[in-house]
Amino acid sequence: MTHSDKTLQELPPLKAVTVSRDVQNFDLLIEDMESALGEAWGDIGFAEARHFFEQPEAKALEFIAMALDAEDEDKTVFLSEIIKSAKSKGINVVLIAEDVTPTALHQLLRDGADEFVPYPLPEGELHAAIERLNTPAPAPAAPVSVAAAPVAAGPGKKEGVIIATHGLAGGTGATTLAVNLAWELATVDKKNPPKVCLIDLDLQFGSIATYLDLPRLEPVFELWTDTESMDDEMFKYALVGFEDRLSVFTSPSDMIPLDLITSDDVTRVLDMAATHFDYVIVDMPKTLVQWSEAVLRKAAVYFATLELDMRSAQNTLRLVRALQAEDLPADKLRYVLNRGPKFTDLNGKSRIKRMADSLDIKIEVVLSDGGKPVTQGADHGLPLASSAAKNPLRKEIAKLASELHALGQSEAKAA
Repeated sequence: MTHSDKTLQELPPLKAVTVSRDVQNFDLLIEDMESALGEAWGDIGFAEARHFFEQPEAKALEFIAMALDAEDEDKTVFLSEIIKSAKSKGINVVLIAEDVTPTALHQLLRDGADEFVPYPLPEGELHAAIERLNTPAPAPAAPVSVAAAPVAAGPGKKEGVIIATHGLAGGTGATTLAVNLAWELATVDKKNPPKVCLIDLDLQFGSIATYLDLPRLEPVFELWTDTESMDDEMFKYALVGFEDRLSVFTSPSDMIPLDLITSDDVTRVLDMAATHFDYVIVDMPKTLVQWSEAVLRKAAVYFATLELDMRSAQNTLRLVRALQAEDLPADKLRYVLNRGPKFTDLNGKSRIKRMADSLDIKIEVVLSDGGKPVTQGADHGLPLASSAAKNPLRKEIAKLASELHALGQSEAKAA
């Protein structure tokens, strides 16, 4: 155990310990533990952990921070035993992992770890994990009834249109577009409203649940870990309804690795959604993963959002090159320029043309800068149609939804 030079009598009771091969390899963890707990923490090695849990000084422990990296991955079974020993004593477990495969992380989480935080530690993330551990768990709720989400009963018979949104740089409005496009499609026809499902595939930082003030349901994670067993009922229990118009498949309640799921998993979920809904809106993570191809191939429309800046231009080039190198349909991308210039800004329009020409792309949709009302609406859990109906961004997304719906209706009649 490592502490300052105070006597044992002066040291506060231990609230937590780090468990690692060598805690000096995780200097940011040391800083965050000191910031959160002062001197009420210590450090032990993997080999002594299980024995330590039996000692009197371990009785006040609230949690352990198990820190591991790629060198520790061959000890997964042993680490699982440490987790189980801690849990048997009522001690929570936070995993701090660097360069560890999703398979190993998944195993440790299944064996009882309560929280996962990647290393290097994002600022404030350890504090947030500790707060979640200290928050009393709510009483178990009954599964959300199918009626809570507007899904037709029985096996699905629809052939829904899949529409994806993918931000080519941070803050380009992909999630804002996904949420508001889904809502506008769900309300586009007052007499015969389409059934719309909104799926958040950003498994780590997905914020659709926040944008609509919805709970993140446990069945979401359970479904992703066993899509082979998924049936209509399992899928419906993973959905939550928004104002009886929109069904939402949120990101999981816990942060999980993007490659924990496979292309087959994503394909099964999209196919299931398409059989129950007229439109399936999918919000993608900015990161390309092996299952991105599955969404690209399934999507009838794949919106790529960008802004009039160098980072968007460079990322567009890199994305197109990556898709072409893998012989993927880069021509499916439909480019959406967010925060476009005002109608009277002739110089801005000239810049859009120069950007499109230099990238050899066609920017098909230009969205206005909705300003602060966009952020305020998201913070209040409301689509723009409810929080700022006259906002220019809302009007343009509503127009886009109407055009997509009209196109879908005409194609359905032609078929």
